[in-house]
This record gives sequence, C-alpha cells and structure tokens, in this order.
Amino acid sequence: MKVKELTSYLEEICPLNYQESYDNCGLITGDKEKNITGVLLCLDSTEEVLKEAVNLKYNVVIAHHPILFSPIKKLTGKTYSERAIIYAIKNDLCIYAMHTNLDNIRIGVNNKIAEKIGLKNLSILSPKNGLLRKLVTFSPVKDSGKVREALFAAGAGKIGGYDECSFNAEGTGTFKAGENTNPHVGKKHEQHHEKEERIETIYPKHLENKVIEALLKTHPYEEVAYDIYPLEVPHKNVGSGMVGELEKPLKEKVFLSLLKKTMKLSGIRYTPLKTKSIKKVAVCGGSGSFLLPDAIAGGADVFVTADFKYHQFFDAEDKIMIADIGHYESEQFTPEILNAFIKEKFTTFATRISKTSTNPVNYF
Repeated sequence: MKVKELTSYLEEICPLNYQESYDNCGLITGDKEKNITGVLLCLDSTEEVLKEAVNLKYNVVIAHHPILFSPIKKLTGKTYSERAIIYAIKNDLCIYAMHTNLDNIRIGVNNKIAEKIGLKNLSILSPKNGLLRKLVTFSPVKDSGKVREALFAAGAGKIGGYDECSFNAEGTGTFKAGENTNPHVGKKHEQHHEKEERIETIYPKHLENKVIEALLKTHPYEEVAYDIYPLEVPHKNVGSGMVGELEKPLKEKVFLSLLKKTMKLSGIRYTPLKTKSIKKVAVCGGSGSFLLPDAIAGGADVFVTADFKYHQFFDAEDKIMIADIGHYESEQFTPEILNAFIKEKFTTFATRISKTSTNPVNYF
C-alpha cells in the first residue's frame, strides 16, 4: 500500500484544515507514492525515533508534533530538527505529523485524556467557528431525491449526531434555453416553468470539492444553480479542549491521586486546595493555558493541562483548580490513538508504537 492511501485515510478523520494557523501538519518528508514497509508511531520524530524506524526497516513515521514548525533556510544539522530532517532524507523516510488537527477532533487527544481519567458526558470546551458551509440548490422535483442522496453520500447533511439533514421547499423555476443548449426539460427559445425543489444542507468546508462534484454529477440540468454560504457557527465536534464529568464527586486530593496514577505522572503542579469536591473536569493536551477562561465559564472544578507559567496560576482566582501535569505527560497516549485509527482500517502492514522516550523534561 502506498503512503498516500494511508495519509488520505488519516486526513478523512483529521482534516488538515482543522489545524491551527501556526501549525504544520501533514507529510513533512518523503514520497507519498512509496509503498509502506511499516509505520512507527510517536510523539516526537527525533533522530533517535527515526533510527528506531530504520532498525525496524519501517519507512513511515507518524508523529504528533511536527518536526518543522516554521520554514528553514539552511539544513546544516545545527539543531535537533535539522538533524532529524537530514537523517530522514538520507534514509528515505516519510515523516507525517498529526498535531492540532488531532487535538481538535472529538475522538482525539483530549478524548484520550478524558478516557484515562474516566470522564463521562463529554463535549468540546471551545468549539471552532467557520468550518461549516451551507449549500442551496434547486432540482426538478422528480430528481430531487437522487440529488439529496448524492450530497449526503459526499458528506453533507451531518449535524452533531444526526445524518442526512436538509431543508426542502417546492416552488417554480423559470428559464429559457438558448441555441447552443441541450435542455433536460423545456424547449429552446421558449420560457419554461418547472416545478422544482429547493434543497438546503450543510457540509464541512474541507469536503466542498467532493460535495460540489457530487451535485454536478447527479443534477440533471446542464447549468446547475447553487449558492454557497459560509456559516459562522460553532462546530460542536471540532475545537480545543474537552469538558466532562466524573462518575461521582471526589475530594481534591483524591482526584489528584487518581490523576497521578492514571496519567502515570511524576508530579503535578496545582493551585491551592479549597476543600471542595471535584465533579466537572476540563482537559486540554499540551499547552492549554489559553483555555482557562473557557474552563471557568464552563463551570469546571478543575482544569487539567500543561505549560502554565508562574503568574498564570494566579488567573485561577479561586474559581477553579489548575492541575498542570506536563506537556509530554498530557500527550503520551497519543500514539495509542493513531494506532487505533490505522488498525481499524488497515491490516496489510506493521505498526508499532515507538519505545523511545522523547520527553526532554526530567524530574529529580
């Protein structure tokens, strides 16, 4: 199987346009036309991880963090990222990154943290806007069913847990076919009145080409009338962080003990205890301090994330407990997610979670 077949599948689950503007997800090195010999899954595609892949005779490395976040002007091996890129090129390795696009999907990094802690009734903490489009088109009534079904098959019509959602209303369309036309109904040079159905449905914007292609292929008219509207509404299944509830309230120290055990932590940095129960929990893998206002507004008792600076702990304002568990620690189970995605679809090549620890932070 070729690399592009795997990456296309992964991008169906984690579309690249779900990543943040600063990010660099996708294929970073390598030829997408190459056949896969094996896939190594990791958090960071460091040179040590790449050597592990070569020793296994695997030619694909899928990492959470991109080894390149910004453009580079020289490749001299001066930095760890440059050395990794040089090594990958020399050894014909494909490096693929799934970072904030994996953070932002409902079944991604934050869902895994929630699963480890045992949270229920999950929802996105800060849903993203601007990811949806509305399509409006007009079809002869007798053809509207097949047009709708084609749009649904292309990925349109999904709202939360519901599929095949649309609004439909009948009316009359008019047109006059010109000399160089082949009208589906009506006659040339005569104004025609046709009973038509207005079809409205929404779709994620990364599927736009697929949806429009399905419309044009299925619609019986030579000239298909349709409108596209950008929607500035939150996407309930895509966004930053996650919030959920424990099965039963726990005292603060009991919760911290649970967190330390389930997340395999060496330590936790946290704000002062207030002798209150913990029930509602907000989580964000990696650097999540920007979501503190959302966690407070969402009524969370504790916010589990990483990379809080000293002065940011004061921003809790006694309204919430901050539990900083470390960046690596919050994302350490990410390769498990990637492995599950791949195993669900493919069994034709080997996958393995890297045994190399890339955590640059040690505790004494």
